[in-house]
Amino acid sequence: MSAVLFVLALICLLATAIPLLPFAHGIVRSFDFGRLQAIAVAILVIVAALAVWETTPVLLATVGMAVIAIGIQLVYVVRFTPLWPVQTARFEGNTENTPTISVLACNVKQGNRDYQRVIDLVNRCQPDIAVFMETDRAWAEALRPCLSKFHERIEQPQEDSYGMIFASQFPLGEREVCFLLNEEVPSISCVVQLPGGRDIRMVAIHPEPPLPIRDTLGRDAEILVAAKIARDEPLPVVVTGDLNDVAWSRTTRRFLRISGLLDPRQGRGLFNSFDARYWFLRWPLDHIFHSPDFELVSIGRQEFVGSDHFPMFYRLALTARNRNDPPPQPSTDDIKEADAAINVEANRSRRPAGVDWEDN
Repeated sequence: MSAVLFVLALICLLATAIPLLPFAHGIVRSFDFGRLQAIAVAILVIVAALAVWETTPVLLATVGMAVIAIGIQLVYVVRFTPLWPVQTARFEGNTENTPTISVLACNVKQGNRDYQRVIDLVNRCQPDIAVFMETDRAWAEALRPCLSKFHERIEQPQEDSYGMIFASQFPLGEREVCFLLNEEVPSISCVVQLPGGRDIRMVAIHPEPPLPIRDTLGRDAEILVAAKIARDEPLPVVVTGDLNDVAWSRTTRRFLRISGLLDPRQGRGLFNSFDARYWFLRWPLDHIFHSPDFELVSIGRQEFVGSDHFPMFYRLALTARNRNDPPPQPSTDDIKEADAAINVEANRSRRPAGVDWEDN
């Protein structure tokens, strides 16, 4: 029993230490995802070790490793609990005389054919903006009648799990389907004209997932390109999508520093959106980030729609105030490492990860 607990504690400690390595490789970065699971296992190890009630060197080492693992992991995840100060202020005004925007972000999973669940979700939430990822031609056809009530649509269906649809109840100004670094990985950038005449920039992205057999520069670089777009945008900005990266990762934290955007989950909750099929394997993978011009009206994870992702629904208020807690400023290393990652990925040609996952 003691040996088993020792091994489990050692695994937790290694799983905690590996993502601290400064290597952009899937083997390393994948350990960013399981921080909650590592905490849970470490807690069980401590409880089991205390139940044995022996002060042997092995059990003392076991408890020590588990405590260290929990402590390090909490440094990353505690900011997504009510124990941490909120970064985005709660809107306390009147939504009747303040421009608001509601956003539904939904990775439908290309192989999922339960179209009606997604249609019912759209009809129930009635979002101002709906962003769908992993949409192939079949999904585009199935959603078209439901989305016909929206003022405008941008459709980029693809058969490789990187398709995207953007639907808006509001008029759109400038709009573009962009291929930031890879000709098979689209993103959508557009100017949304809110009621009252105010414009905002919305960017929807869905970069590559990390794989243990290759580096993560494709994902990381695209996220950092989006950070630079947000940083240089004079309009209020909202960035949303399935980033295939957890909220506490090295790359996402660097994204926030470079972009100057805020994460409304900080100080509120994890809002784990993946994997919707397995309760014990979940982490926050679907995001919305916004400039300090916005305050949070509401945020919520939606019901299961047949995908491996839970949809997320957000409502933001565009205010003239700035009561938000801003992210730290980027360091010189942040800029240098972001530029290096973008330069490497921009100068090589390879297929994105996961293009064949939905092949029948």
